[in-house]
Amino acid sequence: MKPILIALAAAAIVTTPAFAALKAGDKAPDFTAPGFQAGKALTFSLAEARKKGPVVLYFFPAADTAGCNLEAKMFADAMPQFVANGATVIGVTAGKLDKLQQISADADKCSGKFPVAADLGAKIARQYDAVLAARPDWSDRTSYVISPKGEVLHTYSKLDPSEHVAQTLGAVKAFKTKR
Repeated sequence: MKPILIALAAAAIVTTPAFAALKAGDKAPDFTAPGFQAGKALTFSLAEARKKGPVVLYFFPAADTAGCNLEAKMFADAMPQFVANGATVIGVTAGKLDKLQQISADADKCSGKFPVAADLGAKIARQYDAVLAARPDWSDRTSYVISPKGEVLHTYSKLDPSEHVAQTLGAVKAFKTKR
């Protein structure tokens, strides 16, 4: 029985996501990354996006996986609310980059409503301490809200995708209220 408990404990540690190092008040690293929106290639610049208002930067483990598809759909469905509150949304992943163009246009995923960017070698994820502990070449599921000045306003890190939209939308609305 003890070997089973040890194995379960070890598995839990390996699958536990890393805690996001960037906290509210930290400076968000600027980046530029290749990506897609509605199937069309683009280059996303965080610095340029911040000029328009707050940015929701959400990292997801891998394109075209069940949890990531669900999260993309939830963000797509909530885009009118993010836009109404002046926010830009960008999804970034280091996993399954060959699927990004497809999910960016898929009606059951991003629906072309926001860009998704490729994080080659998980370089951006490392800057944001959003690397999946079990697969360091993939992104963790971590969401940030970044102010126009480049300050982290909110961080939420949990592999379960169900609360990322509510968490980030709440932070965007709180930011808008304070302005």
